[in-house]
Amino acid sequence: MKNRMTLLAAALVCAINSGCSGSPTQDSVAVNSSATVSASAVATTTAKATAVASAPESTATTASESSAATSVATAATPAAVAVGGAATSASASVAGWPQWGRNGHKNLYSPAKGLPTSFAPGDFKPNSEEIDMSTTKNVAQVLKLGSSAYGNVAVAGGKIFIGTNNETPRDSRHLGDRGNLYCFDEKTGDYLWQLACPKLGAGKVSDWEFLGICSSPAIEGNRIYVVGNRCEIICLDTEGMKDGNQGDQDEGKFMAGPGKPPMEVFEKDADIIWRYDMRGELGVFPHNVASSSIVIVGDALFCTTSNGQDWSHLNIPSPTAPCLIALDKKTGELIGEEAEGISKNIMHCNWSSPSFAEVNGKGMVFFAGGDGVLYAFDPKPKKDDEGYGILQKIWSYDCVPDKYKKDKDGKVIKYPDADGPSELIATPVFYKNRVYVAIGQDPEHGEGVGNLVCVDATNGKRVWNYDKINRTISTASIDPTTGLLFIADYSGFVYCIDADTGKENWIYDTKAHMWSSTLVGDGKLYIGDEDGDVTILPARADFDPKKDKPILDVNLQAPIYSSPIFANGRLYIASQSHLYVIGK
Repeated sequence: MKNRMTLLAAALVCAINSGCSGSPTQDSVAVNSSATVSASAVATTTAKATAVASAPESTATTASESSAATSVATAATPAAVAVGGAATSASASVAGWPQWGRNGHKNLYSPAKGLPTSFAPGDFKPNSEEIDMSTTKNVAQVLKLGSSAYGNVAVAGGKIFIGTNNETPRDSRHLGDRGNLYCFDEKTGDYLWQLACPKLGAGKVSDWEFLGICSSPAIEGNRIYVVGNRCEIICLDTEGMKDGNQGDQDEGKFMAGPGKPPMEVFEKDADIIWRYDMRGELGVFPHNVASSSIVIVGDALFCTTSNGQDWSHLNIPSPTAPCLIALDKKTGELIGEEAEGISKNIMHCNWSSPSFAEVNGKGMVFFAGGDGVLYAFDPKPKKDDEGYGILQKIWSYDCVPDKYKKDKDGKVIKYPDADGPSELIATPVFYKNRVYVAIGQDPEHGEGVGNLVCVDATNGKRVWNYDKINRTISTASIDPTTGLLFIADYSGFVYCIDADTGKENWIYDTKAHMWSSTLVGDGKLYIGDEDGDVTILPARADFDPKKDKPILDVNLQAPIYSSPIFANGRLYIASQSHLYVIGK
């Protein structure tokens, strides 16, 4: 039986992060409770584009030749809501996986057929971090990452994108701790280019060491949108510098870091179109790491700011800063922000990623707040009296049961007590006019009570809740062919629940902590845990964990904190150090 591991570092999965303490240094923006920045008082900002970058040849990746690559189409179905004058794309092609959750609904479900039931991850070559491909089975590529991978892979336009750290440098100019976004060729696994972000210099408090980029990239056409480790929303060209510098000309300065002379830009550096600094422009104070993955709605980008507590875990340096914002995707200009006062009620931080759907013809952005409340916002901001764009709340629902707030004697249960309240870190999932999300905390806080809620998206009222689940940072998977919902909790239990009624079908114990989310498709459920085990279960209501065996249980020899995806006939699973591309 595997031991449940004690977490040693903070990080995030699927747009999820954990947190601890630290103190800001010279490169951090000085923000404190006596000098906070009001969101509504911040002038509409035109993002600063930085110059393009490309890097010299990288270290070789361990990838085998494969012929099963196809170009991925991104969002295909226009929705009725237009933001910034463009129709909203609410769904992605069956083939690709261009963003966290595949499309705006964020349901971790693949409609594809033929998902794999077996593979062998292979063995390491002696005294090496390279996998001997001759020892693998049904594995097309094994791509070397850094030593940390908490974000999730995206596949679009014949390319693979994933965030990591810089512990396996691919460019001798970029040494030491950095946040990296890698771009690989989908067909061959060849390394194409990277975004290399200098550290913020704020230590654990705002940019935890060696976490890298934890945001999952969102790709639309030839543009990538990702949140960097410096709490910046960054727009990139999918081609890197191969097609020339398409943005402003500050990449060399950006890569070098503050106070250093600009670096020369090469072909394998990222082409930055624009950057939006959420710390500098909004005064937000990211706790440990900036983590949100972006959802694209027409011409707007919606993103969590990761605003949170300082190192003391008692003070919120920026209680009036927004937790959810909207930018113009073409210019990076701020066009909207929530003004519900979420920041002042933050329990720890805001690490969830927003989702989007049409509800009876009306567009809604769903946001799981660091206050434990699920929100629905109109995606089209309205100007307030001062001319600032404000996201209008449609409804809200408190996902924390009253019994977690006060004990039987009426005494307040303090956060982060195991029996007490928790925030929302998972991403809200939309399915058949309902929204599903479960409460949880930074894994460093340990295990505790949880609550999974199903909310009617038309009115914000609870349909059902399930409180047998423990704390979780995992996002749900719902199979529309069966109506079954699957979700994991941090304690390592995987639940099969009827999405319509909330009825429990079964619970499977992985016997390891889980940060990642489940993936369901083709009658199979894919799970990765902190012990490095990949488990495939039958995605059926009649599966009996006490009698039936998993379809597959194999170990990747490193923890798994990101979530599996399926794109163009291949399954992608990232451990902390390698990305496995499964299927020929």
